[in-house]
Amino acid sequence: MKRFATIVLGLGAVGSAAVHHLARRRHRVLGIDQHAPPHAFGSTHGETRVTRLAIGEGEQYTPLALRSHKLWRKLERATGARLLTSTGGLIISSSARTSHCHVDGFFANTLAAAQKYGIAHELLEASEIRRRFPQFKFADDEHGYLEREAGFLRPEECVRAQLTLAERNGAEIHRGERVLAFEASDREVTVTTDRGRYAADTLILAAGPWLPPMLGERLGGCFKIYRQTLFWFDLDGPVEAFLPENSPVFIWELQGRKEGIYGFPAIDGPRGGVKIASESFESTTTPETVARSVTDEEKRAMFDEYVAPYVSGVSRRCIKALSCLYTVTSDFGFVIDRHPDSERVIIASPCSGHGFKHSPAIGEALSEIVIQGWSRIDLGAFGLKRFLTVPAS
Repeated sequence: MKRFATIVLGLGAVGSAAVHHLARRRHRVLGIDQHAPPHAFGSTHGETRVTRLAIGEGEQYTPLALRSHKLWRKLERATGARLLTSTGGLIISSSARTSHCHVDGFFANTLAAAQKYGIAHELLEASEIRRRFPQFKFADDEHGYLEREAGFLRPEECVRAQLTLAERNGAEIHRGERVLAFEASDREVTVTTDRGRYAADTLILAAGPWLPPMLGERLGGCFKIYRQTLFWFDLDGPVEAFLPENSPVFIWELQGRKEGIYGFPAIDGPRGGVKIASESFESTTTPETVARSVTDEEKRAMFDEYVAPYVSGVSRRCIKALSCLYTVTSDFGFVIDRHPDSERVIIASPCSGHGFKHSPAIGEALSEIVIQGWSRIDLGAFGLKRFLTVPAS
């Protein structure tokens, strides 16, 4: 049985970052994924992810975002890959909003975090937003928060870059290998796959939507899996207003809709379209049973209900559509904690639809926890115990 210091299960956003940072510190690490990352079966695909520094889901996330931006740039220098593009990020809301982004008070939380951490931003009224970004159809009572350093990440390239450096620094990466079980004892953790068995001092579970069955009913029940859909629409007119130098990434808490929308510039020119999506938390699914394809009805509904009323110059012709999976907790927060039954097992689920931007800092923090027992960034807010009820004695 081959032995490692640490085994990482799942090599998406967080798993790839963890093996990269462990290998960088010359730690003997094995990473296992049942697919060949970067792949399109989980949560780490779709060409772009929003990144922002002032985090509306809670100010406890902002130190992770600030550190991650530095690490993305460091990763770019080390690999030559282009990972982070700062286009600016626009968050739109109003007192009349009927949708919200993950948590109540998202806009106010974002502003508070920006003020606390000195993050450069502007506050814009509807008239100013219309003048600067005429492609958006704003109501008179809406307002915006514009963050200069926000932008988008290329998730597939980020994963590829981190795994490349991990292997360059000695990590062993097993692609196309399915985990069947793990066992933790006082002495070690053993992992059984469809190819063999491995032992380690520490196991990191970063399996995304495959995590719940690994944890069993009690712990796995803390997570729900939801299917999300992503759409790329063609442009009806000139591309200039949608180019990255003229158009920010955006998050919009809409009026008169149950869900908001978010979107990106035309990052690949006039024929690449613009990516616009919403979020849905109506019914749960699993990676095995999810509907992977997006129907024509879903494409029409997205354009009619969430694109045409809010964005000008976009055609109803859908160039491409994909589905992906969110792993979601009841408070839309992360779980980064040791397994309650074993100190040797670390659960890493920075999830709920807003985790990718933080992944390099979390990977670094996980490497620090494994090697030195603590991390420079406080992860105390992400404990699993907040979801577990203690039986009465």
